[in-house]
Amino acid sequence: MPLQAAQIMTSRLIKLTPEASLHDAHEITREKGIRHLPVVNQHTHQLIGIVTQKDLIANVIRSIALYGTEELLEREKQTSIMEIVRCDFASVKKNDELRDIVPYFLDNKHGCLPVVDDNQCIIGIITSSDFVKLSMQLLDQTENSN
Repeated sequence: MPLQAAQIMTSRLIKLTPEASLHDAHEITREKGIRHLPVVNQHTHQLIGIVTQKDLIANVIRSIALYGTEELLEREKQTSIMEIVRCDFASVKKNDELRDIVPYFLDNKHGCLPVVDDNQCIIGIITSSDFVKLSMQLLDQTENSN
């Protein structure tokens, strides 16, 4: 049976709501060591967009250039996550085959792909790291079968 998105996706997600600030996002990525944060509607839980660590870093660099390091923290606390959220993104369903998902990672420079249900609520996320972990499992299986 072909491998599906649900088999490698991370389902224990930390999510933001549109009310979050850039500071909130930075704190979460630092504390939890994650690189992708879904932003969801707090009432419907539908996926609005994705914020990546790369987006956060780009915003820091831009803010420092405009305002200096002294104002960075205050600016981040006052800036809504919605100012940098990526709302134009691809998504997959949990039963989508990995064979069909791989080209997305090969053809795009994004490091994640949200997994949504039929109501567009996020149920998981697949990252390039998930594919590396899968590769390691397959290598271990190959070595153990020899």
